[in-house]
Amino acid sequence: MKFKLLQRAGALSAAVALALTSAGCSSSATTAPATPTATSDSVAAASPAASPTESISGTITFWDSYSEGGQNDVVTVLDQLIQQFESQYPNVTVKHQEIGYDDLRQKLITGMAGGVLPDVLRADIIWVPEFANDGALLPLDQAMPDFQSLADQTFPGPLATNKWNGHYYGLPLDTNTRLLFYNKAVFTKAGITAPPTTIDQFESDMAAIKASGAAQYGYAEGGTGSWNILPWIFSMGGGITNSDLTQATGVLNGPQTVAAVQKLYDWLKLGYLSPSILGGGLGTSDALGKGQTAMIVDGPWMPSIFQAQYPNLGYDLAPFPSGSAGSVSVVGGEDIVVFKQTQNEAASLAFTRFMLSSQAQIALGKVGNMPVLKSLVGNSELPSYYTVFQNQMATAQPRTPTPQWSAIDTIVTNAVLKALRGDEPVQKALDEAAAAVDPLLKQ
Repeated sequence: MKFKLLQRAGALSAAVALALTSAGCSSSATTAPATPTATSDSVAAASPAASPTESISGTITFWDSYSEGGQNDVVTVLDQLIQQFESQYPNVTVKHQEIGYDDLRQKLITGMAGGVLPDVLRADIIWVPEFANDGALLPLDQAMPDFQSLADQTFPGPLATNKWNGHYYGLPLDTNTRLLFYNKAVFTKAGITAPPTTIDQFESDMAAIKASGAAQYGYAEGGTGSWNILPWIFSMGGGITNSDLTQATGVLNGPQTVAAVQKLYDWLKLGYLSPSILGGGLGTSDALGKGQTAMIVDGPWMPSIFQAQYPNLGYDLAPFPSGSAGSVSVVGGEDIVVFKQTQNEAASLAFTRFMLSSQAQIALGKVGNMPVLKSLVGNSELPSYYTVFQNQMATAQPRTPTPQWSAIDTIVTNAVLKALRGDEPVQKALDEAAAAVDPLLKQ
């Protein structure tokens, strides 16, 4: 989901330490309440995604975790969309089942060992390579003649999370990323008139905030997981592995990645960066809401959180500051996949197409699930703050799409934590991490 436990690391993230109830997903400090609910009229009035096809028939099951974090309005809209789909395909029935994130993963693992599996799944983005590697998923680029046309309509970063061993086993369903939120009152006190557009400006602004006493910290972060630190690494030209996902050595411990982590270390020692990055302490949303920090980096669930918890907070958001590689944030969210064992492939693929239709994407976007379609950037029916996130998606990169991602993320998280605590020099910590990741990429 949105960042599932980041270390379920996509949006259910913050308040309950879900990095977007996806690992794929989402932030380290808060949970993603839904944005205003779409009315049933608005869903019903949407134009059909495809002409009804009576030759397609059967019953399919769809499993998801939309209800995680109390997003009951999302479930209501989903039920309305399913009714609309069934009206277009009168001989198809969709059985929809809500399952909590952790229970869903366990149920799927059990199912792949010989139990029950759904036909279609809303999958955390980090699950797709794993399940594809297990041989459980239908390669959509082979099963759908119109796959490339559908894929071309989506943002490249979310699409990349579906590729494994040369094939695409899913399509993006909803997405999110991280960008800059700043407290305007703190900026004013420090004499800052606009958000930083580069990492150098970001650093200068933190120095000005510290010197002026406008806030205790310039920037607060909630952890050392890949979800938290990859925007800095990506924007400074670093990464986790090489482009073909075969080696971490030379990239994870390369000069650009080392420089990015070293910068975080320096900011921490200078008192610009809150020690919350090491774990514990005040949550990042509270730190911004209470004026203890000037800036945080987080996802599209934050406006709803601020509205509920700090309704008088004057804040704004801006693209992630650019480094030598540009402004490059990280991808969270969920994909839609079809299990190979489905007995109703045509109906499952029709439902998959429908969920990527503009009316389905807009309806779910209104209730907190940011669309994956490039054509919906700036769409007037969606929350206005989505536009900044959607623009950021043009360059956002996925966490390494590999079946071993969870283990790799743990290695990276621990290495950066050691480096920032000063337990080891940054280079040594990342050398050790790269050496530990390399064998996992060969499994």
